Amino acid sequence: MRTRQQALGNRNIVGARIEQRRKELHMKQKDLLTQLQIKGVDLNASGLSKLEGQYRFVSDIELKYLAQVLEVSVNWLLDEEDDQGRLLPG
Repeated sequence: MRTRQQALGNRNIVGARIEQRRKELHMKQKDLLTQLQIKGVDLNASGLSKLEGQYRFVSDIELKYLAQVLEVSVNWLLDEEDDQGRLLPG
């Protein structure tokens, strides 16, 4: 498994959580991409890598389906709730 060479960007706040959850599920990027494509999300490997690295903005539809495929809530991806589903303070 390759490690990230660059520091995280600042184009989204969900990228780190997407990568974290994907790895918790022992899912490769290509597996995540396949599941997203089944749901109609057109994202390629470069786009996912940039998204996880926080170098790419995420659309609302991508966010919705990423949460579904990764079996988490949108709020969790947005770092607004903890791992038990409790909302984090403000």
